[in-house]
Amino acid sequence: MEVSEKATPGPLLADVDGTMCPSRLVLEHVTSRWGVLVLIALQERSYRFSELRRRIGGVSEKMLTQTLQTLERDGFVHRDAKPVIPPRVDYRLTALGEEAAHRIRELALWTEARIPAVEAARARYDEARRTPEAP
Repeated sequence: MEVSEKATPGPLLADVDGTMCPSRLVLEHVTSRWGVLVLIALQERSYRFSELRRRIGGVSEKMLTQTLQTLERDGFVHRDAKPVIPPRVDYRLTALGEEAAHRIRELALWTEARIPAVEAARARYDEARRTPEAP
């Protein structure tokens, strides 16, 4: 089945339930903890590695390196290494990355707006687990 580049509403075009579906791995990359934060940060502007690490906060150098390499390999991030001393490397989103970041940001904004509902559900769940059941 051929998948068009432009997303259209309707049935799923990929078999994400299939264990061998390549979209599973891409979903894992863009929705990982650090993948989400990198995409959202790079949507603002291009960043040097150390700037991006400070912008995201809490990510180790190793994890940020792995995340950037993975997103670059998938075509979401462009790595621009300039031949200067000291070396300068900038990261920015590609057109594909911009599209993914836009969708991820929408999900992040929705999540942030729904935190009160999630916290209320958690409180109800926790309370139900603390209350002994009647015989």
